[in-house]
Amino acid sequence: MFHKSIMSRRSLTALALALAAGGLLPATASAQSFPTKPVRIITPFPVGGGPDGVARLVADKLSRAWGQPVVVENRPGGNGFIAIDAWKRGAKDGHDLLILDNVHLAAYPSLFKKLPYDPAKDFDTLLPLFKTYFFFTVPSNSKYKSVGDLIADAKANPGKLNYGSWSIGNPVHLGSELFESATGTQMEHVIYKETTQLYTSVSTGELAFALGTSATAGPLYRAGKLKFLAVAAPQRVAAFPDVPTVAESGGPKGFEVTGWNAIAVPQGLPAAVTEKIKRDVEKGLAEADVQEKFKSFGYEPFPTTRDQFAQFVKSETQRFGEVIKKANVSLD
Repeated sequence: MFHKSIMSRRSLTALALALAAGGLLPATASAQSFPTKPVRIITPFPVGGGPDGVARLVADKLSRAWGQPVVVENRPGGNGFIAIDAWKRGAKDGHDLLILDNVHLAAYPSLFKKLPYDPAKDFDTLLPLFKTYFFFTVPSNSKYKSVGDLIADAKANPGKLNYGSWSIGNPVHLGSELFESATGTQMEHVIYKETTQLYTSVSTGELAFALGTSATAGPLYRAGKLKFLAVAAPQRVAAFPDVPTVAESGGPKGFEVTGWNAIAVPQGLPAAVTEKIKRDVEKGLAEADVQEKFKSFGYEPFPTTRDQFAQFVKSETQRFGEVIKKANVSLD
């Protein structure tokens, strides 16, 4: 009898675990105890940049809230595939989180015929961490006084004006392709290995212009070697109130180029655990020291519901897809 009782309890325990794994039991208990071990935030971005800084801020806030170590693991390179692969091979219970940007989620599906991941099936994107807008940067002594001047020159000299970016398919490249499409112009794309080289070439006049954020182009702007013609945003940015929008500067109305990062968990995670992660990340992002850091990076909060963000990603994927198809760009 004693042996039979032990076996019954074991069977019941195994059944309960199987049901919980399949989402057939309430996840409240697991959400209350989560996390039960150290948590990793895997990021495709190198140490020292703005996205890395945000990841470390989030890690610090979550560690304090959860009473568990939360560490950032940088896996740069390989178009972000190295980081994504490391995350896919990691824990699927929420203890491994992943940071992605708009290129991984919205552009790569059109740039690659086959990806080593499926954005719709592999990731449950919890929430965006931040967004940043791109400025039209030109040399401080540029002849262009407005975006309208740049467009007029590009139309008068088809294919002769050049702009730069650090690779094919990044937000700067695709944003510039979108600008060409919106203005009916043709320009030359010059690729640089590093962002510092890119904006230095703008400052010396080797490039007519380049799109850049306040984080990437800001140092040369503050040094007086670059000027911002306009910001590709729906309204002026609070940190740069004297910089007009593209529309105000003679460019197409509604022209926007944004960069954003989002935090993701695996598909199929219990809803209560997913919501706990989302809620605690949002709390951390709302704290005053994080908001101050955002200002120094030139980042803005990106408040939205999960449904709204899913629709936003869908619209961005469509927008990027149209630009990529028209420009006949591919990374295969």
